[in-house]
Amino acid sequence: MELQTSESSPANENEILRSLSQNTDLAKGILGEFQQNGQTIMDHEVRNIIKRLEEIINDMGHDLSLIPPSAFQNEVYAKNTIRSLSEEMKNVCFEIIPVQKTKNKKKKIKPLSPVEQPKVESITLESDLYSISMEVSTGHSQVSDIPPVAEALRSTSESSQRPRGNMSNRLSKSVTEGAQHMEPMYKSFICQLTNQVMDDPVTISSGVTYERSAITEYFENCGNSEEVNCPITQEKLQSRNMSPNLALRNIIHEWRDRNDSARLKVIRAALSIGSTESMILEALKDLQNICQRSPKKKKEVFNMGIVPLIVRLLELRDRSVRCTALEMIRQLVEEDDAKEQFARTPVISTTIKMLSSSYQPIRHAALLLLIEFSKSRSLAEKIGCVTGGTLVLIQTKYNRFIDTFASEAADQVLKNMEQCTKNIKFMAENGYLEPLLNNLIEGSEERKLEMMNYLGEIILEDDSKTYVAERTSPVLIQMLHDGNPSTRKAVFKALVQISSYSASGKLLVEAGIVGTMVQEMFTKKIYSEPVDSLKEASAILANILESGIGFENLIVNSQGHTLVSDYVVFNIIYMIKSSTPDDLSLNLIRILYCMAKSKKSENPVVSAVKENEASYTLVELINNPSDEIVIAAIKLLTLLSSHIGHLLIDRLCKTNGQPEGLIQSPSNPSQITERQALSISFLAKLPHQNLTLNVALTSKNTIPGILQSINQLQRSGTQQNRYACMYFEGLVGVLVRFTATLYDPQMLFLAINHNFTAVLTNLLMETSRDEVQTLAATGLEKLSTQSTRLSKPPQRKQKKFFNLFYLPRFLTFRSSRKAKVELCVVHRGVCTEQTTFCLIEAGTIERLLTCLDHQNVEVADAALSALSTLLDDKVDVEQSVNMLDKMNATQRVLKAVRYHKNEILWQKAFWMIERFLVKGGQRSLSLVSQDKLFYITVVTAFHHGDAYTRQMAENILRYLDKMPSLTGTFTT
Repeated sequence: MELQTSESSPANENEILRSLSQNTDLAKGILGEFQQNGQTIMDHEVRNIIKRLEEIINDMGHDLSLIPPSAFQNEVYAKNTIRSLSEEMKNVCFEIIPVQKTKNKKKKIKPLSPVEQPKVESITLESDLYSISMEVSTGHSQVSDIPPVAEALRSTSESSQRPRGNMSNRLSKSVTEGAQHMEPMYKSFICQLTNQVMDDPVTISSGVTYERSAITEYFENCGNSEEVNCPITQEKLQSRNMSPNLALRNIIHEWRDRNDSARLKVIRAALSIGSTESMILEALKDLQNICQRSPKKKKEVFNMGIVPLIVRLLELRDRSVRCTALEMIRQLVEEDDAKEQFARTPVISTTIKMLSSSYQPIRHAALLLLIEFSKSRSLAEKIGCVTGGTLVLIQTKYNRFIDTFASEAADQVLKNMEQCTKNIKFMAENGYLEPLLNNLIEGSEERKLEMMNYLGEIILEDDSKTYVAERTSPVLIQMLHDGNPSTRKAVFKALVQISSYSASGKLLVEAGIVGTMVQEMFTKKIYSEPVDSLKEASAILANILESGIGFENLIVNSQGHTLVSDYVVFNIIYMIKSSTPDDLSLNLIRILYCMAKSKKSENPVVSAVKENEASYTLVELINNPSDEIVIAAIKLLTLLSSHIGHLLIDRLCKTNGQPEGLIQSPSNPSQITERQALSISFLAKLPHQNLTLNVALTSKNTIPGILQSINQLQRSGTQQNRYACMYFEGLVGVLVRFTATLYDPQMLFLAINHNFTAVLTNLLMETSRDEVQTLAATGLEKLSTQSTRLSKPPQRKQKKFFNLFYLPRFLTFRSSRKAKVELCVVHRGVCTEQTTFCLIEAGTIERLLTCLDHQNVEVADAALSALSTLLDDKVDVEQSVNMLDKMNATQRVLKAVRYHKNEILWQKAFWMIERFLVKGGQRSLSLVSQDKLFYITVVTAFHHGDAYTRQMAENILRYLDKMPSLTGTFTT
């Protein structure tokens, strides 16, 4: 590596490297064979291995010596290291030492000690790259000041029995030299009161030197006594004056400085190798003491390369080592220059990872270190850029009840990180909005604009939108009035997102935003702005109206116009009629939709659409290529259809490609879109009695496609797509609409040809779709009302001259005489399921009675309506009652009355029960009179129902003999 990174490599570099590589492979091979051999090795084999290893190592030393000194230039450390290593390898020598005398003379290899190795020519070498420039005296070895880590390292190195190569030798040498550089501690350095080395020595009048703090405390303990003795000599002191012993203090400081430098060398050695955890902890604690006692030594720590070694300790498994390493780094980064040097290491990302540690001291130490790092602007930015760092800090801040100290420390880190605006955005993206909102409200104009841009970019959850609206609504509205185009653009973008949540929309209304948005839409024109404020203002207003607020009485300008006034509605319709961008048109339609839902008796949107050509514009939007606009337009038209349905049908039939364009049949039910579902639903909800629309649909041959789609959805189900259910209901609704115009021959032929009775009877079994069952029962009711008209007595025999058109008599006469045509007992004619829509022939009665038990009152009500057609005056009521009685219809109707508390259903049920009582005889009377709950229901209806319901209830009570009879003679 040194050769490759050197600027001037020797010419024979490749040869040297190739030779070193080959020798290394040879040595590995020999040692591998030696270690893998599980059997005893004889003496001659060992000698051969030793000889081969010595030769290889000697060759490698020779290769290293071939590197010329010029290749190293100013790299003294590399030069000295290579020269030392070369000499050691060229002169390496092994010997065999008996380990245990056995039969096979087992031996063990041990490297010779430096004393036993052959003498080599003395070479003046730098003992270390970071040498200590001072003279070391070895004449005071009687007093030892070697730190424990040095003793541990030296003993570990000396007691090692395994051959560890040159690394072990260099470590032993480094530790030994570091320990030898430790100068002894002289007796004069010790304060006799504290038995500690003095920091601030002072001399009193007795001539004895003490630590200033110790002798001062001694004098204070003596009080105001005039006679004070020296604590050591007991000599009476002339005064309590203390003279600084500057000479001694300087000597002590210099002694400490030299010893601390030597200690740093030992510490670096301990951290450089795979030492034990206890040894590493001892080295770190010694380093902490040195830096605390002499802060200027921190610079020397950086220069000696100890910092990367400490950072590397953060990856160890031992929790105590990691915790102590974090504390050591925090001690080193208290100065700004040191922070920047640590920024070049991975310490920040590693420290953030430790916030997830299960060991609380590590989390606390990591947070304290991050507090120091975050004081620097550049490092604060780096903290924010660490993946997940901001999120973890915010989580720690909010976990106050779990760890109060960690919560407060994380809060301090986040506050320090606010000096970088990018971090404020990161915090907001992770749910911590306070810094952004504080800067938005109280910051400078430049900072406010930056915060506004961030607020428009980040995605807010619903609760956050409410909080932002609560804190910033007045400020945002004011910025709209006073801000420049860039500021207004950012404000509009933020307001569009904030207003999208209903709760925040209400807060914006309270702040007065509605009038501002109307002003932006109708009156304010700033052509220099780079953004079309109409689009954003209309989107905000639409969001607010969709939040469900009561907007009918909101004043929008100084003239007193309300939001639902003609001024606002006609302006919006005019803007829709004009050529506007799709986004703006979409927002305007959304606004009209909300206004159309107004509960005012005179709906402003309905009035406006009636009075001008807006209906054409709205209907033509159905052909817009944008799905969003079509969906919004159809929703609005569906809402208006209950007020101006016939007008919309007239416009729809005059629109190109309509109304058949509203019916689209996807090939796969799973591919049904919202547009297709809403379109068919709109068509189904238009007035069913409108013959023009029904004829238009028939002329386009849409019925076969509708029936095919219904069959396909019945087979596959409606669970495959979220819009399949709405689409299915729309198809059935369109089919049922044709039953409302059966008076037209074309519609009647259509219903007979496609056997509507069978289709709708089958749909009654769609128990998972209440709306489908309701529509099917409604359609069957309308079909059944035509049965009496269509059911005819059997035709008489044709006249003779018609016989020319029939088959010969011998082919048909005999069978025709024997054929007996059965008449429908209810309709008193020939009935079939297909041609007369007879519910009896179709087997529909039982299914309708089953629908009476449905929980949905609308389904039960529609079933009652269909069954009522069998009790009409045009049919044989007595026969119909007998038939229904056999099917327990009376009990089922009574049950429906008890279950559903609906007055409209009661009216239909009471009418049917009255028919049962009149035509059903004693059995029906017994069933009705024995049902006590039904009697209570009738009494309740008699007391609280409307006029028609009370009349029906009174009739039933009379039949049950619960009311006085009106028959008899009355005199005036």
